[in-house]
Amino acid sequence: MDNEVYLGLKKVYDQNLEAALITVTSVLGSVPRKPGAKMLVFADGTTVGTIGGGCGEAEARREALNVLLSHTPKIHFLNMTADVAQEEGMVCGGIMGLFIDYLGSQSAVEQTDLTKEYLSALERYNNPILVTVIEATEEELIGKKLFIKNNEELVGDLGLDELNRVARESAETEGKRCKPSLVSLDFEFESCISSAAKAAYRLLIEPPTTVVQLLILGAGHIARPLASMAKMVGYEVTVVDDRPSFANSARFSTADTVICNDFEHAIDAININPQTFVVIITRGHRYDKACLRKVIDRPASYIGMIGSRKRVKALIAELEEEGVSSELLEKLYSPIGLKIGAETPEEIAVSILSELIKVQRELDQNGKTK
Repeated sequence: MDNEVYLGLKKVYDQNLEAALITVTSVLGSVPRKPGAKMLVFADGTTVGTIGGGCGEAEARREALNVLLSHTPKIHFLNMTADVAQEEGMVCGGIMGLFIDYLGSQSAVEQTDLTKEYLSALERYNNPILVTVIEATEEELIGKKLFIKNNEELVGDLGLDELNRVARESAETEGKRCKPSLVSLDFEFESCISSAAKAAYRLLIEPPTTVVQLLILGAGHIARPLASMAKMVGYEVTVVDDRPSFANSARFSTADTVICNDFEHAIDAININPQTFVVIITRGHRYDKACLRKVIDRPASYIGMIGSRKRVKALIAELEEEGVSSELLEKLYSPIGLKIGAETPEEIAVSILSELIKVQRELDQNGKTK
């Protein structure tokens, strides 16, 4: 969730306002935003966030105002064929599925309380996976929510035990993706094709963030091109090193965050969730080991470490002797990167980024990596 939308939602509840929350649930063809993009529309017509601008966004805003009048959530399909993308003058030719939720005084008290608790869980880095009923044969179920914290605690109720069960099971895999997903169910609560007319229920599964967060531990020669290229493909990049001459914004001008601190202390302060990819490329064995020990039991979807097979094998043996489980260490990608014959720092960065993209695509397709 974008920070401005998060702050807008906090404003809704802190000031007891009414608003409609638009979430992009699906896309087909050429559209300006991806699933998970959100826009908040207040009762006075003002908005926070964007789902792409242009005529399409104006139509979505009108539908959101209708939801505010009816106090009833709805699905709306936004046909953006021949819509002109704002600023770029590009013609869109796709369709966006939107779920428009009502938030305000007419919401059920338990739903309001749950959303407040969900926002608090986001703030506390509990990495909640949000599940919303967006279609149901029983109209009263539409808009019901629950979320699952990273300690697997379930908060909320979708109204049917079977839906709660499916939500929990789906969150185990769908929640690892870097984008929201739709789960379609028939009348027997079995999965069915998303586009099938027979679907009795559809659940929207949203991870805590739809932005892949790349944590680069080590700010040496490989880190510079890796940070730049990762930013180009849309990652949120954080670089950590304990040397001021390496970890600074002048050296990493494209990175979102540059932290100059002891590796272990820096890692303790970073939210590592299933949308986080970790690359360990420090300047030496001692630092690699300290970083790996700190991150190996965190819920990152990718942990990779540079080094020869012999060196990595020795480091893993040391950690196992110190009590780190071999099962956890099997998560490690090393030697790091795809085999492309890379030699220069820039080429090695390309090989690492290629592996990150490969793992991300596997997650987006089936929620699984290794």
